[in-house]
Amino acid sequence: MSYVTETPAAAPEIAIAHFAQRLSVETDCADVAHALKNGEQDFVLLHAVGTEAAYARRHVPGAIHLPHRQITAERLAEWPADTLFVAYCAGPHCNGADQAALKIARLGRPVKIMIGGITGWEDEGLAFASGSAPGEPRLLLAA
Repeated sequence: MSYVTETPAAAPEIAIAHFAQRLSVETDCADVAHALKNGEQDFVLLHAVGTEAAYARRHVPGAIHLPHRQITAERLAEWPADTLFVAYCAGPHCNGADQAALKIARLGRPVKIMIGGITGWEDEGLAFASGSAPGEPRLLLAA
């Protein structure tokens, strides 16, 4: 018996509930990139960490720089109440997206995090934007 099978797999109904729960609060870089590429951006993408300079150096195209410390009810009121926010941060070593998502959820708004963040986006070979505006994608060398 391997370590893989030493603990039996969950019953299908438990697995369904578990994975449905995860997908209700997470998305990934590939799904965000697909939505952006195909004009299906039905969410607000938030670059949830860092300084203006770091955002200007590179960010996911279309992302708005709104660090988690600046998220307020007043700022989110710029969008309709049912707007889905998707937050990302530097990567797996960063919890800025989680902090942003928690604040957004506490404000009663729908939210997901983009797992992988900047690191995941780079690992997927996807283009970054640069400058102080959300921007169009262009391939930037890794920083």
